[in-house]
Amino acid sequence: MVELKNDTALAAMREAGRVVGEALAAVERAAAVGVSLLELDEVARGVLSGAGAVSPFLGYRPSFAPVPFPAVICASVNDAVVHGIPDGYRLRDGDLVSIDCGAVLDGWAGDAAVSFVVGTPRAEDAALIDATRRALEAGIAAAVVGNRTGDIGHAIAAVARRARRGVPEGFGGHGIGRRMHEEPSVPNEGRPGWGYPLKPGLVLAIEPMLTGGGRSDYLTDEDGWTLRTTDGSRAAHFEHTVAITEEGPRILTLP
Repeated sequence: MVELKNDTALAAMREAGRVVGEALAAVERAAAVGVSLLELDEVARGVLSGAGAVSPFLGYRPSFAPVPFPAVICASVNDAVVHGIPDGYRLRDGDLVSIDCGAVLDGWAGDAAVSFVVGTPRAEDAALIDATRRALEAGIAAAVVGNRTGDIGHAIAAVARRARRGVPEGFGGHGIGRRMHEEPSVPNEGRPGWGYPLKPGLVLAIEPMLTGGGRSDYLTDEDGWTLRTTDGSRAAHFEHTVAITEEGPRILTLP
C-alpha cells in the first residue's frame, strides 16, 4: 500500500530528514586519514541521539541478511557499492567513502547518502562522484507530478550512460514514510512513462549508485551485507528523501 502524506506529515518528515542531513555532514567532517569506520559510526550515533532520533538501520534484518545490521551507518569504501558494515578499518589517503544514514523521529523516517574522498582525490574518483551526484539531481528533477517511477530511473541511467558508468542491476530507491522501506520501488534504470504514477504527497528515497568500471554486476561479501564491484572498480552512492508536490520535488534530507 502506498501512503500519500499530507502537509503535517511532510513537515514531520522534514525534521527527520534534517537529522539525517546533519548526521551525514558530521560524518563527512570527521572523516580523515587514520579515522576508523567505527569512529564515524559513533559520530552519527551522537547526532541521532542528540536529536532524540533512532536509527532504522540498527538491527534491521531483511530476508537476504544472515544477521541484523549492527550499525547506524553503512560505510562503503572504494570497491564497496553499498551496505558496508563499519569496522576497525582506518581511512587512508585517497579512499572513496560512501556513507548511508537514516533516522526515525516522532514516527517518521528519513534516508540519505553521500560519497566523498578522504585526503587527495584521484581524478577518476572525482569524476565518478560528480557523475553520481548529477544522476541524483537528474532523478530528483524527474520526480514531478504526472511522471512515473520509470521516468526517474530513465533520467538516472541517462546520466550514467553518458558518463560511461555502471548501474548495479536490481538496486534503486524506494518509498519512505512511517517505515524506511515502503512501496513503490524506484529503479535506477527505467522506461519513460512506466511504473508507479507520481502524485502529490508521495515521498521517495532516490538513490543512484554508479560504478567506475561500467559493469552492472556485483559480489556479496562473506558478511552477507557488503556489495562489491566484480572488477574492483570504485563505486559512489548519493541519496535524498524527496517529496512529490504540486510545486515540484522537495528535498527533505538537507541539513
